[in-house]
Amino acid sequence: MIRILPFLIVLLVWPSVSRAEVELRDGDIIFQVSTSSQSLAIQRATRSPYSHMGMLVYRNGKPFVLEASATVRFTSLTAWISRGEGGHYVVKRLRETAGRITPDTMAKVRAYAHRFLDRRYDLTFEWSDSRIYCSELVWKIYAHVLDLRIGELQTLREFDLSDPAVQAKIRERYGVNVPLDEPVISPAAMFNSPLLELVVEQ
Repeated sequence: MIRILPFLIVLLVWPSVSRAEVELRDGDIIFQVSTSSQSLAIQRATRSPYSHMGMLVYRNGKPFVLEASATVRFTSLTAWISRGEGGHYVVKRLRETAGRITPDTMAKVRAYAHRFLDRRYDLTFEWSDSRIYCSELVWKIYAHVLDLRIGELQTLREFDLSDPAVQAKIRERYGVNVPLDEPVISPAAMFNSPLLELVVEQ
């Protein structure tokens, strides 16, 4: 009994993220509730609990999240999860019928993603590549590498812009010149894509 006790203790204290890592793969898409100042506005405009997302990429055998935050960068999975509200996250993956992430695919993903590294976050959600936001980064990678549209583009006017938190952010970011017809891809649209299936929810 004494010999097996340390093993039992390891099982009891093993963090949930470590258990999840066994199931996660390159190319998985991970969502969370951001604690940023714009999170509430994004949630209410898109009517979704999730306001931030990224793509899982293994580097030297360890999981990282390719994300657009302050800049486009790789963040360790544990650090990324700890930044989210309550440490909660959801991971989704391409359905088998939609396509498959292969080592060759991931090589192309890394090559394409490299062009965005260190690019600044796009606070006004424009569709150009000069700056880039979180869902735009992942959407463009999938569209370019796999020719898949993970979620449908919308225009800014299609979101719920009536909420006071949303209106406050609109005034802060745009003033009176709101680009209502600008194409936008939201975390909600990608989360709800029929091309994805649930893998992990913690």
